[in-house]
Amino acid sequence: MRGISAEPGYVVMQPTTLCNLACGYCYLPLRRENLRMPVAVAEAVAEGVAGFARTGRFSVVWHGGEPLAAGRAHLAALFAPFAEGVEHHVQTNATLIDDEWCEFFAEHDVRVSVSVDGPRGRNGDRVDRAGRPAYDLIVRGIERLRAHGIPFSTLCVVGDPRPGVATELYDYFLTLGCEVLGINVEEQEGVNTRLNSHDPAAVSAFWAELVTAWRRNPRIHLREVEWSLRYAAAVLDGNADDLLPRRLDPIPTIAHDGSVVLLSPELAGFHDPRYGDFSSGNVLTTPLPEILAGAEDTLWIREFMAGIEACRGSCPYFGFCGGAHAANRYFEHGRFDVTETNHCRNSKIRLLEGVLDHARDHEATAV
Repeated sequence: MRGISAEPGYVVMQPTTLCNLACGYCYLPLRRENLRMPVAVAEAVAEGVAGFARTGRFSVVWHGGEPLAAGRAHLAALFAPFAEGVEHHVQTNATLIDDEWCEFFAEHDVRVSVSVDGPRGRNGDRVDRAGRPAYDLIVRGIERLRAHGIPFSTLCVVGDPRPGVATELYDYFLTLGCEVLGINVEEQEGVNTRLNSHDPAAVSAFWAELVTAWRRNPRIHLREVEWSLRYAAAVLDGNADDLLPRRLDPIPTIAHDGSVVLLSPELAGFHDPRYGDFSSGNVLTTPLPEILAGAEDTLWIREFMAGIEACRGSCPYFGFCGGAHAANRYFEHGRFDVTETNHCRNSKIRLLEGVLDHARDHEATAV
């Protein structure tokens, strides 16, 4: 895995910066402003990705703000330029979902992912602008999805990864009706400056317990655990090098104004005296394929690639994580050529250790 691919597997689109919630761990700097993406931006992106979409599966991920805050009519106008066959995904807090939104999802074949952090007591950070709990609104939206037979994934932020939490979470999501569960240990990034340093043994035990809970009843896909198990199996089979892509996916994030931030959506909307606004161009003035072709000309990206090589040469977990994410390096250390972050400790190193601890315990019990 060296360099950045000029062909993305998907793009992230920001239809609006506005969010109707004020979650305590949110990283977005402009969530109180209603800056909506002009249709001209979507048209430019659709033209730019047309060639990629023709060669295989291609996704457009609508991610805000709260994408549904853009409204059905405007979101439909943004969808319209994209060719038939492009998959549309939306990451939503579900609070705005009603019967009309469900009809919209069905009409446009939208794949829905809902942000919810487990049972009521685990959603203390998910509040509206007045500080009121959003949990009942989230559940109401999920109930509408289920009533309309719309499958959905879930994304759960965990602020206290420790033994006891994992089983509670997994059992909750089993009853919720989701098909896929992703677990994000809270990250220090963007406007969220809360530290994300945890006891290593507790985090490893959290992941090990999550594997145990999943293996008892693997009815839903558990994103992090399944990836870890694939990696462990590949190591045992001697083909682990085949798991990571040959080149990094550029993950182009298109901000509301058409500016393009590569590799880390979390950097969009921020400015640094040294790196500028982190953008590599704007689709309203430069075709997206041209922006992608010159990806490594951007200062911060060159620095990040140096950090990737430092990880490759020093970290025994590199084959599993591939160097993790640029935004975590920046928001934790203020630059990109560093190596280990709390994010990679919590969600890469401890994850893999937890999966291996579970395997060892399972083997010992079997014997």
